[in-house]
Amino acid sequence: MHTYDIAVHPEKDRLPREQQLAWHIAEVAADPVEIEPAVSDMIVNRVIDNASVAIASVNRHSVMSARAEAQAHARPGGATLFGAGPDIRVHAEWAAWANGTAVRELDFHDTFLAAEYSHPGDNIPGILAVAQQCQRSGRDLIRGIATGYEIQIDLVRGICLHAHKIDHVAHLGPSVAAGIGTLLDLPTETIYQSIQHALHVTTATRQSRKGEISSWKAYAPSHAGKMAVEAVDRAMLGETSPSPIYEGEDGFIAWMLDGKDAHYIVRMPEKGEAKRAILDSYTKEHSAEYQSQALIDLAFRLGKQVKNWDDVKDVLIETSHHTHYVIGTGSNDPQKFDPKASRETLDHSIMYIVAVALQDGAWHHVHSYAPERANRADTVSLWQKIHTIERPEWTERYHSTDPNVKAFGGRITITMKDGAIISDELAVANAHPLGATPWTRPDYIRKFRTLTDGIITPQEADRFLEVAQRLPELSAKELCELEITLPAGELKKNPKIGIFAYGQ
Repeated sequence: MHTYDIAVHPEKDRLPREQQLAWHIAEVAADPVEIEPAVSDMIVNRVIDNASVAIASVNRHSVMSARAEAQAHARPGGATLFGAGPDIRVHAEWAAWANGTAVRELDFHDTFLAAEYSHPGDNIPGILAVAQQCQRSGRDLIRGIATGYEIQIDLVRGICLHAHKIDHVAHLGPSVAAGIGTLLDLPTETIYQSIQHALHVTTATRQSRKGEISSWKAYAPSHAGKMAVEAVDRAMLGETSPSPIYEGEDGFIAWMLDGKDAHYIVRMPEKGEAKRAILDSYTKEHSAEYQSQALIDLAFRLGKQVKNWDDVKDVLIETSHHTHYVIGTGSNDPQKFDPKASRETLDHSIMYIVAVALQDGAWHHVHSYAPERANRADTVSLWQKIHTIERPEWTERYHSTDPNVKAFGGRITITMKDGAIISDELAVANAHPLGATPWTRPDYIRKFRTLTDGIITPQEADRFLEVAQRLPELSAKELCELEITLPAGELKKNPKIGIFAYGQ
């Protein structure tokens, strides 16, 4: 890995493009290095993972809206949409929009956490859409996805966004653009321009993940993917972009991050070095914020020891800075204790999540968030007794660069009214590579079958899984078989009509 020292440069000391972060990213994307078998296998896993959560959300309101907008932009020979079958084709940027929203809606796909947060599986919809429209092979797609994961994870390791309340998808726009650059075998110059453009149009504040969290949480990454597709298109047509986008005196770092005295260290592969970052990411067994995964597994165990929930006096969660301040009581968000809060808010409330996990000993992507579940009297009572605090040792583990130390868990202590204590801790989720039951291909397939059961036919599930697992050998024609068809009449439509579908 090569280490890059990133700082702001005034115009009077303009930084040559060959020394700019966007250029370094473009060089990594343009490097034709081969993909290691383990990386290829994991990409197949994540393609299956994305499809499972997309189909599980395919008839949810946000996804229906995104799909309606996409279907208003039909294109023969374009990209496919989850649920719509092989005959529905739309422009690639709109497929990235609709499919990206479906993947993100349930907050149930993969994650990588370091200086910043990310869901690197968000790279796949945009890169796949362009691969289908531009008639690329499965091997090309794998190369593009490997780059998308590599760049996003490298940026997440080196540059914190949330400290300045900038949403994490600011790292996604550049990574999708870079991945598309690899997919299409574009020159470094073209990729460089597209990366800068993509970053410029995908920066926004974190209000989308604060307070009453809205449906935009699902749209934010798909918007970044759509913007990245458009950025690459313009760059291919010869258009240029704001430069230097990261290091300029009026650029991203100077005015949205640490300012003119900023200093970041970003490490990326050397020329000829394999892109392996996807192997450091991890998916979710439970449909909730990743920092809750280990705590859900822990709550399953501890809940079995409680006989009567009315006898609970207090529940304390000792955890990392992020868990406490973003999804815990440190956020100071009263909505995180509101039984009428949106699903998007509840899956960012560790207090609600732990209350349900303690009582149910199980987690379901729909039932665990149902209004009747959130409003159950004994749950509301327990929920109000849960609070979080930050412990330096958990924050230190969260930020560790050693994968054997890095952890996103915590300790749960249940104090009963009679003074009895039930307490234990768990560092990593069971499904984590270092967890009790680390996930392999059969687990991804089981998740797919579980989430798609009753939505698609068993025959369609078998067909998709067979195609997905042949991804490295798929021809350009076969790549469009990476779609999924719901039975006739089962794909719902938003009854409302927007601008794009007006008059159609």
